[in-house]
Amino acid sequence: MKGILVNYEFCTGCHSCEVACRNELGLKRGEYGIKVSEIGPWKYSVPVKSDTPFEWVYMPVLTRACDMCEDRVAMGKLPSCEQACQAWCIYHGEIEDLVKKMDGDSRWVLLTTKTAK
Repeated sequence: MKGILVNYEFCTGCHSCEVACRNELGLKRGEYGIKVSEIGPWKYSVPVKSDTPFEWVYMPVLTRACDMCEDRVAMGKLPSCEQACQAWCIYHGEIEDLVKKMDGDSRWVLLTTKTAK
């Protein structure tokens, strides 16, 4: 099974993945194959294991329109979101291989899409 791995600690919220995906899929404005969600900012009132008490992250999330660029990947290309990522924090591949990239020193999310039957 294929997946997308995001190191969201390094996502800057630039939305390049959104634009590249929308162009690849031919989606209209306001439609997304991947959507960057902004979480925060807020300040914790209790101590947290961090160098700052603030939380503010960007989280790319796959939508139902995402097909993981199966046509591009079949031609040996990267998915458009991974290719366009300016922070180099998006990876595509087999889930088993992606899990091995998670180092425990950063915050990761592994995403999959529903496969057609």
